[in-house]
Amino acid sequence: MDRKKLGKRITDGRKKVGLTQAQLAEKVGVAAQTVSKWETGASLPDLENVLQLSEVLKIHPFAFLENEDNDLLRFTFRGRLFHEEKMYTRVQTFATEENLTETYQAVSFMRKQHSGQFRKELRYSTAKIAYIIHPLMMACHAHALQIRDDAILAGILLHDVVEDTGITVEELPFSEEVREIVRCLTFEQLPGETKHDAKDRYYRTISKNKKACVVKVLDRCNNVSTMAGSFSSEKLLSYISETEEFVLPLLKWIKYEYPEYSDLAYVVKYHIISVLETIKYLL
Repeated sequence: MDRKKLGKRITDGRKKVGLTQAQLAEKVGVAAQTVSKWETGASLPDLENVLQLSEVLKIHPFAFLENEDNDLLRFTFRGRLFHEEKMYTRVQTFATEENLTETYQAVSFMRKQHSGQFRKELRYSTAKIAYIIHPLMMACHAHALQIRDDAILAGILLHDVVEDTGITVEELPFSEEVREIVRCLTFEQLPGETKHDAKDRYYRTISKNKKACVVKVLDRCNNVSTMAGSFSSEKLLSYISETEEFVLPLLKWIKYEYPEYSDLAYVVKYHIISVLETIKYLL
């Protein structure tokens, strides 16, 4: 590796995130003089420092280690798979055309409630992704999988509103069926209850409501599809374990107890397992 080229990458990355050499040094845990030496090419960061730099500067570690002609340096890490405004219009359009009145109401209500909220910070990007991209992707995914149930689509759009915005289920201006879906999907850890026991109770509650089941498995499918961009290795392992313990059995439950959604369960299960197994190998 050319020291001067590596130093320039550190300098450019530091300026892009708006840090001084001293501020970068503090975040990485080295002296400011050390950062200066890296940037001038007088010395090279060790592997541990490279990993810390990659997190702080939002640059893939291989970009520090590989030659300029390496294909990885030309990769673009997508902050969003689809644009939220286009998905918002898509949901409004199919809701209007198919007379899905609660879905149409839910998409604007959801956007208002989640205003100013953003998804978890991406590992190698400084982009801020509006939170609504998550429920919008789920709704578009469900519709593409031939879900035309108004309550399910509205529940998808509203499934995180109670947990994340402070509104109560009873305050939702929707039918009791939609409110019950959201109620089932709102996680709560009761006093004296371990987190594992709370999750066990949570998933058992969901299993009793077939429409909440559909929303939950689509929620997890969307989350596992994007988790590699923002989760730490420890969080990835934890999420994989939870998915295998609770979500895969839920998919099996849907197949046998709610056979009208067995095709959806098959497609979602295939996607989730494929992603989990890929990440296991990469970890």
